[in-house]
Parts: sequence; structure tokens; C-alpha cells
Amino acid sequence: MNSNISVLVFDLGNVLLPFDYNIVIDKLEKVEEGLGKKLMTKYEENYHLHRAHEKSEITSDEFVTTMLNWIDNKISREEFINLYADIFEENKELTSLLPKLKKKYKIVLLSNTNSIHQKRWEKYEFLKYLDHMVLSHEVKAYKPETEIYKAVEDYTKVKPEEHFYIDDIEEYVNAAKERGWQGVVLRSNEQLFSDLKSFGIIE
Repeated sequence: MNSNISVLVFDLGNVLLPFDYNIVIDKLEKVEEGLGKKLMTKYEENYHLHRAHEKSEITSDEFVTTMLNWIDNKISREEFINLYADIFEENKELTSLLPKLKKKYKIVLLSNTNSIHQKRWEKYEFLKYLDHMVLSHEVKAYKPETEIYKAVEDYTKVKPEEHFYIDDIEEYVNAAKERGWQGVVLRSNEQLFSDLKSFGIIE
């Protein structure tokens, strides 16, 4: 074990749980042609609402109401929530490492997420190997804001350099490194496993 690393911090989306918003588009297209594309266009144009939802600046109820208005209420609230949440698929090659890693390291989840998605991904078994979760909608800060990284440190109570962070977004890893953390950007499982070996985290 790398003596300088005591905490492994994992991002969730597109790391432990890859996700695909095309699933939402495709399902809405089956409801009415053009509906999925209409939603995604509005979503991209108003991405600040996604961010506000992740930070609990607006409620999930307000978020869903806006989304439904964008698609002219063609589906029910419950149907939209299920559709919006059902976008994840477990990266089992990576999550299978967690039981072994937990024997040597404290494991923390650090995620920009919202309560709708959380209710869906909470079903995954690998979460039992986490020691703690720092979620944007709970701490009311999102990556790359300083406050969300500090929330991890407030929990771990170890030096910044003892944290090793894995995220698929380089900006977020760089923000962690600016605090003194170590870390890598996940571009593929193969690359990540090679990096973990080079840091002495896995053999």
C-alpha cells in the first residue's frame, strides 16, 4: 500500500455507475416523435437548472414540473421520474475491487447528483463497501467547488495528500489536486487499473 494514501475517493456517474441520457431520449421518442430531442435541447439550453437541482437550489418537485412542461405533460410525473432515473449500469469490473480495497483504505463517494437519481442508485449492492458519501444535493455544493472537497476532508480528518481521487472529468480531478489530493482521470478501466498499480493501490 502507498503509505501516503489512506482514503480512496470515487466519483459515481461514469465511474462506478456509467449512465446514458440517450435512454431518456429514446423512450420519449417512443411516446411521440421529436419529444426526446425536444427535452434534451431544452435541457442543454437550461443546464443551470440541472446544476441547481444538484445543489438543492430547486426541489426535485420543481425540477420535474419544469421537465414535464417542456414535453407538454405527455407523460405522468411518476413515469417521468422513473424514466429520468433509469439511466445507470454498474461498472462491475471496477466495483468488484471495492471489497478488497476496503480492507486497506477508507472509501468515500463524491458525487454531483440529485435525490431522484440517488433513490435509483441506492439499490446497488456495492454501496455497502463505502464508508461515507458526500453528495452535492446534501452538502449544497458541487464539483469543482471547494466546499464539496472540504466536506470529504471534514469527514476523513486526514491530510489532503492522503486522498486519492478517481473521476471521469479532468476538471474535477484537477480541483482535487489543487487541494493537495492525488488522483487520476478515468478514461477506461484498463487505464485506471494500470494507474492504480503504479500508485501501489492494487497489485
